[in-house]
Amino acid sequence: MKNEAEAVKPIRSLEDAISRCQALGMRLSRQRRFILELLWQAKKHMTAREIYDCLNQQGKAIGHTSVYQNLEALSSQGIIECIERADGRLYGNVNEAHSHVYCLDTNEIIDVYVELPKELLAHIEQQTGVRIDNYRINFYGTRISPRIAQAEIQAPTECCSQNGSKANSPQTDVSLTR
Repeated sequence: MKNEAEAVKPIRSLEDAISRCQALGMRLSRQRRFILELLWQAKKHMTAREIYDCLNQQGKAIGHTSVYQNLEALSSQGIIECIERADGRLYGNVNEAHSHVYCLDTNEIIDVYVELPKELLAHIEQQTGVRIDNYRINFYGTRISPRIAQAEIQAPTECCSQNGSKANSPQTDVSLTR
């Protein structure tokens, strides 16, 4: 029972992710910890290859196979997010219900939290006869300001910096497009 209640609780920090691994009885290897630390540090969606490259650029030796196996284990347990795309999978640190803004200029996926009005949800339920328990909305668009788009594009080596200057709050992410 405790594990079921634990699984429902959102993971909002690296410490929460580590605790969830431990609660599920997952081995917290050095490689697994490296991947979790990188995803929380980067605060963006990354491919397995980007994760591999960043960790190795940081001097954290890890093999391709270890990266893929750990990403599969972490995403299958709901500890990290896995987004399936036509050109491959992306992994992110947010595991709780949220929506995405897909920037068509940069191919960036921005996590946002959207709360629909109760009246709209009631209307949808009435129309469909289905009780809405949860929802995700995907938004698609282009950058409003080219200057902002250029500032937000990061070179591949920058994903490994210890900079952490971009906040991971929905308000910050949303305000970037204004």
